[in-house]
Amino acid sequence: MRPSLPEPVLLTPGPTPIHPDAREALMRPMIGHMDPELFALNAEIQADLRVLYGTAPEAFTALVAGTGSLGMEAGFANLVESGDEVLVCANGSFGRRMAEMAARYGARVRLVTAPLGESINPADVAAHIDGVSMVAVVHGETSTGVLNPVPEIAEIVRHAGVLLTVDAVTTAGMQPFRMEQWGVDYAYTGSQKCLSAPPGTAPIAVSERALARFSARRSPVPLWYCDFEGLRDYWVEHTYHHTVPVNLHFALHAALRAALQEGLEARAERVRQLGYAVVSALEPLGFSHYVKQPEARLPTVLALRLPEGLDDTIVRQALRTHGISVTGGLGPTAGVIWRLGLMGEAARPAPYRALMVALETLLGAHGLVRRFEAALQGEPLSA
Repeated sequence: MRPSLPEPVLLTPGPTPIHPDAREALMRPMIGHMDPELFALNAEIQADLRVLYGTAPEAFTALVAGTGSLGMEAGFANLVESGDEVLVCANGSFGRRMAEMAARYGARVRLVTAPLGESINPADVAAHIDGVSMVAVVHGETSTGVLNPVPEIAEIVRHAGVLLTVDAVTTAGMQPFRMEQWGVDYAYTGSQKCLSAPPGTAPIAVSERALARFSARRSPVPLWYCDFEGLRDYWVEHTYHHTVPVNLHFALHAALRAALQEGLEARAERVRQLGYAVVSALEPLGFSHYVKQPEARLPTVLALRLPEGLDDTIVRQALRTHGISVTGGLGPTAGVIWRLGLMGEAARPAPYRALMVALETLLGAHGLVRRFEAALQGEPLSA
């Protein structure tokens, strides 16, 4: 018999630890992808996704069989045609990925940018929106820990009468997302992020306005696998399109139901309290917020600038010997920041308490655990 391995401590910005209910659901016996039981489960998933995203009652929701990047690509494949003008807000790696995908589907891409660590300025969107058919923005830019002002951008887009696509990968499921109220037309996330389900499904939501744009296409959708018509055939009409990952549906259903039962406001408060405790513990060591403006800080991906003299590679490798995974920066921020995930089951005190214990040992930094615990309890902090 193989020895049981210790539970890894995942503090990364994805994937997150699997929710216990999702883990149990994942192990259930296999059924067919056309089984009435699965269609009934899918209907519950669709209803729960409307709550998760805050959609209109008639919005089409579904899972596409891939990660959040497939959710991203499905939006451009279905809603963009060759020659369309698309305005992409890019202030990090995933905004840039949006721009690349839109261009591959024939869009003439306009970029609105901001320096790394800063949010998109809605005024820049307003200045470049004339003549576009879609605006695309990442709500929470995972690569830098920046929260973009989607409600303000959405108001500009709504008045312009164009479609709005939002990457909600690190926001939906950990805080309220108001798709109908804001005027978002297409949104997506990944199962392995805020919901703490296994990777492999991307929950999407499509507005009636986006479906109308899809129906008016001049050419077939070039991505057969995620054609909205084929997806609706399966999810609504219950006709065969492709074999869906059955057990991932059961796992996602369990994790999604757990998130909604806890409540999105409660989950947002859980993140706020934990983020405050982590920063309170680490600041005396010289860690500091990478994102300077508080309103632009993404609650679910805590981007912390490293103290002077701390060797990123050595310390993160040492943490792995303790079973703890921490993610560094991407590209220009490599060796400059850590990106700590505060999503789903990672946004609990126990994993971060383990980090504080390990750092006390590795850095000889006494008092980390005490400060962390005090901040969690709302007690006055002393150096």
